Parts: sequence; structure tokens; C-alpha cells
Amino acid sequence: MIIDELKTLVASYIKDNLFDSADLGLGGNATSPSATSLDVPLGLTLTPTITKSDLNVLEVKVSVDGNSIQGKVIRELGLFNGSDLVYRINFDGVGPFSTTEVLELFVLLEVE
Repeated sequence: MIIDELKTLVASYIKDNLFDSADLGLGGNATSPSATSLDVPLGLTLTPTITKSDLNVLEVKVSVDGNSIQGKVIRELGLFNGSDLVYRINFDGVGPFSTTEVLELFVLLEVE
């Protein structure tokens, strides 16, 4: 069993070191554990905002303006460490977007 101090340290490590970029995609298939990229990446280089909202809970926010995703339906989010995909989530499609809209996606991660 992980004690609270280790949960806090692992969450802090993830916040400070793990996710340095994000990308969105059009694919929505289930995630394979061996996946190395998004199903249908848009090729955006987005910077996630990561906050530690509790001792062991992280909130990752990814924002993109409509100019980058105009007319697209977004179905997947990937978080990267360098060029390595370390987290991917697929979801029901949102969009299409106009140039005046902003898409904000939030991911909550809990270290247990």
C-alpha cells in the first residue's frame, strides 16, 4: 500500500516532469497500451497547464483556439513527454468549431 507521502511525491513528479506537450486528434478508437501516437493526430503542439489540486490529484488543462481546429470534430487528446505518448484518452466527438471558439479539455489524474 502506498502511503500519503509517496502519493504526494509521485503526483509532484508527474506535475513537474511528465507532460510537456499535448496534441488533439480526430480518431476515437479504444487506446492500445502499446500506442505510440494518436489515432488521427492534428499535429498541434499545445502546452498543457498542470495544477496540483490536492496532495495526490492533478488537473491537466489543454486549451486551443478555434483557428487551429476550425471545422473539425475532436475525439482524442494525447499528452506527451518529448515525442513519447504517455497518456491518451478518447471521447465522444466535440465540434465542429468556428474560429471564434476556444476548446478547453480537462483531465483529472489521481495517484493511488
